Amino acid sequence: MQSESVASRSADSRTGNGPSPTVDAVSLAIIEQLQEDGRRPYAAIGKAVGLSEAAVRQRVQKLLDQGVMQIVAVTDPLTVGLRRQAMVGINVEGDLDPVSEALAAMAECEYVVMTAGSFDLMVEIVCEDDDHLLETINKRIRAIPGVRSTESFVYLKLKKQTYMWGTR
Repeated sequence: MQSESVASRSADSRTGNGPSPTVDAVSLAIIEQLQEDGRRPYAAIGKAVGLSEAAVRQRVQKLLDQGVMQIVAVTDPLTVGLRRQAMVGINVEGDLDPVSEALAAMAECEYVVMTAGSFDLMVEIVCEDDDHLLETINKRIRAIPGVRSTESFVYLKLKKQTYMWGTR
């Protein structure tokens, strides 16, 4: 299943590490419209939120430029040949930044977050198969300086994945 959706890309705006853009009620309504259909015409969005097409276009561009959102095609990994997904908990010795940056640079890592709790980092990885998963964890992630240990949580079945949390 392939659809277009709106997803957040600004880690700084979610964690408070930098200036947070102001998002008013009208911008939130625009985001909601795009989350329902990332290809919805600006004229239709304008009708729904009470703005002109040009005003919607300007607001969307500003939201994109500020990193508040991005408009992307979201695919089902299985349909594009990526048959193995896992969440990997990682414990790190020393500074988390270089390890998290190395992980973020890896194509297989779709999600990298610093956490409090049993793990220092949680990483979602998407791979072609079990061999690719093993190579990614054993040869690449564990080889990053500072990685002390990993624990893998292989996905057996994905029950829910949504991107609608952005306007709650």
